[in-house]
Amino acid sequence: MHVTSEQRLDDGVLERAFTLDEIPGIVWTPASASAAAPVPLILLGHPPLGLHRMYPRLVARARHSAAEGFATATIELPGSGDRPRWPAVERARAGLRRTMEAGEPISNEIVDSLVLPLVEKAVPEWQAALDALLSLPGIGGPVGYSGGVISIGIRLAVVEPRIAAAGLFAGSLVPRAMFEEARQVTVPLHVLLQWDDERNDRQAALDLFDAFGSKEKTLHATMGGHTGVPDSAADSAARFFTRHLK
Repeated sequence: MHVTSEQRLDDGVLERAFTLDEIPGIVWTPASASAAAPVPLILLGHPPLGLHRMYPRLVARARHSAAEGFATATIELPGSGDRPRWPAVERARAGLRRTMEAGEPISNEIVDSLVLPLVEKAVPEWQAALDALLSLPGIGGPVGYSGGVISIGIRLAVVEPRIAAAGLFAGSLVPRAMFEEARQVTVPLHVLLQWDDERNDRQAALDLFDAFGSKEKTLHATMGGHTGVPDSAADSAARFFTRHLK
């Protein structure tokens, strides 16, 4: 991990941009974190829109988590932001746009071609980032995953034993194969569902929640569209992570 810049935000949060094998990322630590008193870590998932575009929402989530005593970190997803273009995924995205513009149903083939390659490539990168992040002074376990892409969160919860709890956003397309993986998830879950999400199949999200194998799982459903998540949802997620990471 190579730190490329750092700044102290006005609330005392230390923000460090880094690269890891040419993958950009950002890590935020609260002022209370130290080598003698390391804090838990939450990995911030996000859609593949680029870190620069997502930064305002990511830093807001990071500062909210820091106020609760958590470090947070995120990395650029494959094919997004400043990373090299990924022709196969770009073709899948173009196919999705054409289907949506035509008002046609989104086929399983489109969902698979869009999401499954991203999961296969992104999850090992998240694991490598986790190795590096946990070596930093002031950051310790346990570790949580928060946000989307929900299929990435599912795979991480299955294959990465350091993930102790996950807060997932049911706002993205989910391949049918991920439903079987969801049955293997056993960590505590907090799933946020926007009831009127125009980008998400509500029934599919409910079926996915039902498929999760976790003994402790909570569905937090609120009225509103994809971008209408209320502030209370962040407070509910913070209480969830406080229970399971502290």
